[in-house]
Amino acid sequence: MDILLKVLLIIFSIGLITVVLLQKGKSAGLSGAISGGAEHLFGKAKARGMELVLERLTVVMAAGFFILSVVVAVILK
Repeated sequence: MDILLKVLLIIFSIGLITVVLLQKGKSAGLSGAISGGAEHLFGKAKARGMELVLERLTVVMAAGFFILSVVVAVILK
């Protein structure tokens, strides 16, 4: 059981790294971070297509990674 969970954790971690690296940067530098966040907050730049899929997949992979990390830590303890 613990080997299966460890393998799933490795798969989720590699998947999370891959999904994050596939996304393109929202903006560059500190000025871009300030203005880019405001545009994203107020909905001026809505994600469409592949960007939206990658964003949702990132959330799913991160949640799965977090949950599996906690489960593996509890089982191994």
